[in-house]
Amino acid sequence: MKTSQRGINLIKQYESFRAEAYRCPAGVWTIGYGHTRDVKPGDKITEPEALQLLRQDVQTAEKAVSTLVKKPLDQNRFDALVSFVYNTGSGNFASSTLLEKINRNPDDPAIAAEFRKWVYGGGRRLPGLVTRREKESNLYFSRL
Repeated sequence: MKTSQRGINLIKQYESFRAEAYRCPAGVWTIGYGHTRDVKPGDKITEPEALQLLRQDVQTAEKAVSTLVKKPLDQNRFDALVSFVYNTGSGNFASSTLLEKINRNPDDPAIAAEFRKWVYGGGRRLPGLVTRREKESNLYFSRL
């Protein structure tokens, strides 16, 4: 399964384009649309380069969701989880109660509360993550 344009737009909305490397609230060097691999201080990027990295990073998140989730997903659920994994990382998703609950019963309403647990960066509750997790949860539970 591939992420829809709706899912890509969700990721872009919360990652937002940054042409110069910066430290995210968790202290990780980041550039473009939330890209973190091999980023160092002083790095610069164009928007077309950032979009290419976004596509690569989305593919990594898609692979994680496809591999780790053992239940069938509709497009909205897949998109919501790709956005989540894009932001939190596949290792965090692999060991999460969120994944455990999805694999047990993907319709469990308690899954919404699991999304809401992932709102901290650098040890602080971040309003942007609160909003993002709410949007991801709403998308996960919305029907096509």
